[in-house]
Amino acid sequence: MTRDEKKMTPCNSLRMLLDKVLVWADVCLFAFMVLVGTYQILVRYLFNRPSTVSEELLTYTFAWMSLLAATYVFGQKGHMRMGFLADRLEERSRWILEIGTECLTIAFTAVVMVYGGIRITMLTMTQKTASLGIPMGYIYGIVPVCGVLILVYNGMNLTEQIASGRGRNTVTAGVGAGASQISAGRISASQESARQQDCSRQNPGEERGNQSL
Repeated sequence: MTRDEKKMTPCNSLRMLLDKVLVWADVCLFAFMVLVGTYQILVRYLFNRPSTVSEELLTYTFAWMSLLAATYVFGQKGHMRMGFLADRLEERSRWILEIGTECLTIAFTAVVMVYGGIRITMLTMTQKTASLGIPMGYIYGIVPVCGVLILVYNGMNLTEQIASGRGRNTVTAGVGAGASQISAGRISASQESARQQDCSRQNPGEERGNQSL
């Protein structure tokens, strides 16, 4: 499969779409934070009237941006990893460990972020924020959303891990079959050479006659 064909697979197309959406969402949130932060500084130091609304907006916007950025980094497999154990394993064992890690991550994300996030969102819909006056459930709603996105990324990562393991097995089997054929060819050549030498020893007179002729 060529590089262009690999990029056009549905899995990679979905990954690129999610990456673009998350990147642009983080860019927009960061730009919004810069504007709100600038406004807060101006009204505090120029007009001596601190804005509680802008402070609350900065807090919740930063929480949203952090979770979306963490989701993007998770999809890129750029999160912190301690590989002192995995790096010492053989290739097959490392592959099994990576699949097990993805499965545990899927279970944790589904229970804590998706299920737990939905529960906390529903429980806080009656609570209002101090300055903005909006339900806290709107703020916590980003948790199950990011959980679903992480599950999608985990599903794609798990699919790629399984496919890469099958590819390695296919290559290994092909290399093993090729080596077996080469070994069989060498053995056949050796047997043929030994048979010719035996024939020469059994008919020395015929060989000398052919040399005299």
